[in-house]
Amino acid sequence: MSRQFYAMMSRMKYIERWALMRNAVTENISEHSLEVAMLAHALAVISNVRCKNHLNVERAALLGLYHDCTEIITGDLPTPVKYGNSEIRQAYKEVEKIAGMELLHMLPKDMQPYYHDLFFPQDEEAYLWKLEKAADKLSALIKCMEEEKAGNREFLSAKESIRKALEEMDLPEVDIFLTEFLPEYEKNLDELKK
Repeated sequence: MSRQFYAMMSRMKYIERWALMRNAVTENISEHSLEVAMLAHALAVISNVRCKNHLNVERAALLGLYHDCTEIITGDLPTPVKYGNSEIRQAYKEVEKIAGMELLHMLPKDMQPYYHDLFFPQDEEAYLWKLEKAADKLSALIKCMEEEKAGNREFLSAKESIRKALEEMDLPEVDIFLTEFLPEYEKNLDELKK
């Protein structure tokens, strides 16, 4: 019987992000996934409260939590490589599918249905997956802001391009988050506690 799934998930902490960049503070996919889960949850709450939708906010968090777990097998391919051209992008999607199947098969068969849709998006959850993608980008933008606060100019152009990509997503939830909540990330601890 397959039982390796949870032990494999615990290895997320060994996969570092931003490999091509000089980092003031390193980030692994475990840390990143927690932040994406919280941000996806926040976007779904905003969607329900401000946009009058009826999304499953807990499901949004769960999608964020598992969104990068295939990188346990594939590693974190840097964005400029992953999205360098359409052939590489398509090939990497296939690699991610194979990695997702491999992880899924590390669970007993009777448990696999509970995880299948975390690796393979379903049409009825398309909007939640858009919010998860936006949360992933928000997490990257926050990382860029944190690096800039630490005096690291390495992330300045990434910050601009990620901000532009978020705005181009044309999601009201993202616009609300960028306007109302993102400025708070510029503050230090004392300012946040006031």
